[in-house]
Amino acid sequence: MTDQSGTPSRASSRSGGRAARRSARASALPDHMRPVRPGMEGGGLRPLTQEGMERIHRAALDALETIGLADAPPSGVEYLTNAGCIQGDDGRIRFPRALVEDMLSKANRSVTLCSRDGRHDLELSGNRVHYGTAGAAVHMVDVAGRNYRDSTVQDLHDAARICDKLDNIHFCQRPMVCRDIPDNMEMDLNSIYATTAGTTKHIGVSFSEPDFVAPAVEMLHMIAGGEDKWRERPFVSNSNCFVVPPMKFATESCEVMERCIEAGMPVLLLSAGMAGATAPSTIAGAITQAVAECLAGLVYVNAVKPGAPAIIGTWPFGLDLRTGAMTMGSGEQALLTAGCAQMHKFYGIPGGAAAGASDSKMPDMQAGWEQMCSNVMAGLSGLNMVYESAGMHASLLGFCHESLILGDDIIGQALRCVRGIEVNDETLALDQIASVCMGGPGHYLGTSQTLDRMQVDYVYPSLGDRTSPKEWAELGKPDLLEKATARKEQILSERSAARFDPALDAEIRRRFNIHLDA
Repeated sequence: MTDQSGTPSRASSRSGGRAARRSARASALPDHMRPVRPGMEGGGLRPLTQEGMERIHRAALDALETIGLADAPPSGVEYLTNAGCIQGDDGRIRFPRALVEDMLSKANRSVTLCSRDGRHDLELSGNRVHYGTAGAAVHMVDVAGRNYRDSTVQDLHDAARICDKLDNIHFCQRPMVCRDIPDNMEMDLNSIYATTAGTTKHIGVSFSEPDFVAPAVEMLHMIAGGEDKWRERPFVSNSNCFVVPPMKFATESCEVMERCIEAGMPVLLLSAGMAGATAPSTIAGAITQAVAECLAGLVYVNAVKPGAPAIIGTWPFGLDLRTGAMTMGSGEQALLTAGCAQMHKFYGIPGGAAAGASDSKMPDMQAGWEQMCSNVMAGLSGLNMVYESAGMHASLLGFCHESLILGDDIIGQALRCVRGIEVNDETLALDQIASVCMGGPGHYLGTSQTLDRMQVDYVYPSLGDRTSPKEWAELGKPDLLEKATARKEQILSERSAARFDPALDAEIRRRFNIHLDA
């Protein structure tokens, strides 16, 4: 379309540019060119100074050497004392400084958490950042009815299926418990089945009792195609609360950990003290205790099997000291997590912590600001594994499928912050500025450089609304939660790509009491 002089009209130019941008946006990029992706390098945020980290390290070593940990199981006492720990007359296990530092030198500096399909492996080292789910919520958030109900094995399976479809959710650690399965062993086994049948991404699970590990490993051997294939690529890790803060071993969980290590399963050493209750109320004190407890766990793991894959899970939580309620969405929580991430780098050990959960009961504005605050800070601090980063509400009591989907958008923006600003000849764009300003159109819309970079540099929300008020009204004033619900229903209407071969599924169901419908 031209005006009477034959010059292309402004409307035509703008329309053509928009069409080109839409066409470019519709073209999928190779993984290595995506604007955000798993394992990008963070680490630019450092709320702790070097002196601060060194003081926390020294204080943690002091705590291990003089206070130690109580309630180790007999097997743990044997492993630890054989390694050089000392059991006092009070029964507490104390850790000489030289022993801790020696075990740190032997610990695995890089851990690969395998996926079942080989396409979503996670390399945990340095400042590489990954986001995913976690937790033990006992309720599901019903956004339509604005209420809470007990979580079920079907809810867990559906959460895994949704995770499988979300680009910015990199792993699926069990986010809820199956309250419709009263038998604990069946609940643990069904949690493995429900998650592995829902996604091929890496899975994290827990075990209620040590004796439940063996049948679970049997199931995993079946899924993997044999023990050798499982040990070559273990696609499930054990989230293990091996301590009961402050400074006590969780006896049965330690026994679970020993059996998981023997089975070749990576272990998350999870210390979850609550600042002001089961950990010191100060941020520095809570980090110090979590570091001390996790260093004790690292010694334990390497006493069982030197170099076994382990992630130090310093998960101190904040409290509202006025009421005693957990404050997952607070600025203090974001600082706790970022400070812990720095300590992981201080030791050069793969680590994880909690971020992205909300105290809000629904996916509302409060949830948005709380989820973004800690997710961004966790990513910028270079946290290897950001647990509970999407879907978690009510201070870890409730999980929401719609919020999980919305969380994918939030994490996309957080990852763009993690990626940072690249400065080179191309991104400085001096040639573009000259071309546009001297004889050019006076704007950068539709230029080849803009089109070339629009997907590489920019992250676009899948559900977030960037329309004008006029366009929004013309589209029927779409609601964010309604769009998330529609996306959930669309995902769950399709058969999971991770479901097992029918013959394998039938074999698993013959061996185990699987509660999910076939």
